[in-house]
Parts: sequence; C-alpha cells; structure tokens
Amino acid sequence: MSKMTLEQEEVRNQEYNEYVEQMTPKHNLWANMGKAFLLGGGICLLGQIILQIAAGVFGLKAEDAALWCSLLLVLLSVILTSCNVYGILANWGGAGALVPITGFANGVCASAVEFQKEGQVFGIGCQIFKIAGPVILYGIFSSWVLGLIYWLF
Repeated sequence: MSKMTLEQEEVRNQEYNEYVEQMTPKHNLWANMGKAFLLGGGICLLGQIILQIAAGVFGLKAEDAALWCSLLLVLLSVILTSCNVYGILANWGGAGALVPITGFANGVCASAVEFQKEGQVFGIGCQIFKIAGPVILYGIFSSWVLGLIYWLF
C-alpha cells in the first residue's frame, strides 16, 4: 500500500468535500417554516372547526366538544397514516406535522402498520410503542416530578 503525499491527500479531501457539498440537499429555512406553519395551523384550524361544530351545531358542553375533537383528530391521523398520506404531509410540512395529538397518533399507528406482518403479539403488540414509548415514559416521569415539586411547595 503506497502512502499518499500530503498534497495528494489535500486534493482528495477537497474533492470529497466538493462531492459532499454537491450531494447535500439545500433547504430553504423560510419555506420550511412557512410549510410547517401552514400544516400545523391547518391541523389546529381543523380542530377548532370540530370544536365549533360540536358545541354550536350539536350543543355539546365545552368539555364534551373537546373530547370529540381529540377523538376525531386521532381517528383522522390514524386513517391518514394507514393510507400512507400522513407521511406525505409530514414530508411536506416537516415540524408542522408534530402537532401533539396527531403526531403522537401517527407515531403509534406507524409502528403498528410497519410491524403488522409479524403478527398480533410479536409484531403489533411488541412494537407498537417503539416510537411513542419514550414520549410516554418521559411524559409520565416529567408530570410526576412536577407534581412532586408542586406538592412540596
């Protein structure tokens, strides 16, 4: 194996850096933020529309309307994930797809869809919380710590 001279190594590194620069996708920060705002805002707008319809048209109390809103947003997220539409929306809207309730439902459903071929127990049952598990764990732990702090003070 021949050793490269320092000059040859520098040329090789420069060529590699140029190749990496050429292959790295370019992102427009403002366009990405705009898309995230539109998608996240659209999801929130849909939730607000559901709340208004539940309270205004069906005459539900605010608490019941909020429950129906949550239920319908989770259901819609699961349906869109199962039909491979939520992923397309998430690729377009980026962080806007992480609106908590729909993003969480997508995370749980995506794992279930991915591992359904492995069966009910070892596929779906064991893998369904692969993405959402850490969120649940740290959410419960954080609420416990905050509850303890509240109780102490």
